[in-house]
Amino acid sequence: MKQNIGTQRSTAGGNGIVSRSDTATAMILAAAGAVAATVLSVRRIVGYFSGSTTLTLPLATDEFGPADLSLGAKASYASVDATVPQVPGAEAALLAWGEALNQVAVLAVLGLMFLLAFRLRRKVLFTAGSAWVIGACGVVLALAGSAGQVIDTIGRTRLADVIGVNGDAGAGYVLFVGSFSLAPAVAGLALVLVAGAFQYGRRLQKDTEGLV
Repeated sequence: MKQNIGTQRSTAGGNGIVSRSDTATAMILAAAGAVAATVLSVRRIVGYFSGSTTLTLPLATDEFGPADLSLGAKASYASVDATVPQVPGAEAALLAWGEALNQVAVLAVLGLMFLLAFRLRRKVLFTAGSAWVIGACGVVLALAGSAGQVIDTIGRTRLADVIGVNGDAGAGYVLFVGSFSLAPAVAGLALVLVAGAFQYGRRLQKDTEGLV
């Protein structure tokens, strides 16, 4: 009976949904994406400190808007594209830190993709190591993604204040103007929950193996 069960498990394991070529492709795509995203991020960071930079800056005023709208409608612009010959040092540092943290969040997702494909390729997916990797990437994604958004938006708002697009509305006290996305925090929390599910599934697997 035990021999039959072992044979069934071996047969089931040989007909995997994901092949070795699939995992290899996923690893290559994740690595290539990480390299490309890092290069672009470094270029943006360097650009903040040297030369002319074009940025989308949030507006803290409703003085700007299209005129002569139909049906008596009124509208105002929420942001403006501005080309700055030289970003001031403090604002450039904020933008650089925001970019770096956002890049860390991106690398957390791509790194998770690479590591899970690698562990799936080696058939060691449901292990304590996998649960730790998923949980750690989830925490990094939530913290870095959220902090990066806040710091980047503060830097852009301060820069809009410095160049004077906000007029009196940006008289040095506007620290954060713009939208905040909860997507990194929600995705990170979801990964932490998935890590818990992996750990629970691993324990169930051990208990089941002990009963066979």
